Amino acid sequence: MRLVIQRVSSASVKVNDSIVSEIYSGLLILAGIEEADSQEDIDWLVKKVCQLRIFNDVDGVMNLSIQDIDGELIVVSQFTLHASTKKGNRPSYIRAARPETAIPLYEQLISEFAKTLGKPIGTGIFGAHMVVSLVNDGPVTIIIDSKNKE
Repeated sequence: MRLVIQRVSSASVKVNDSIVSEIYSGLLILAGIEEADSQEDIDWLVKKVCQLRIFNDVDGVMNLSIQDIDGELIVVSQFTLHASTKKGNRPSYIRAARPETAIPLYEQLISEFAKTLGKPIGTGIFGAHMVVSLVNDGPVTIIIDSKNKE
């Protein structure tokens, strides 16, 4: 599972011109799910993300986690995070999980974030055309891949 994590001062997701999720201070996470992903990937990623110290303390040092600031979270499924551009100019998405695998894992990821943070998590709508807007605060953008634990 691959996550693109962006620290935001605001973010929203629209589907058919209707806002389906909106947050202020927190994280917007784009989640790419592949066939090989499992509960183990979810558990590792949720713990890692919730403990990432990427919010500023009173001295302006990135020393606080989303839990420390009681921040909000939006998680949007994005299969294109597993694009392969190795051959030719048209990306291949062969590593991205099919919906029958991806949807339950996406829902479990959201559930685990909600349980860990103790609050509802904003989402997109799986498979829908979404317009994602954000104000990246910093900017701070981090990519984490559960198959490449750096």
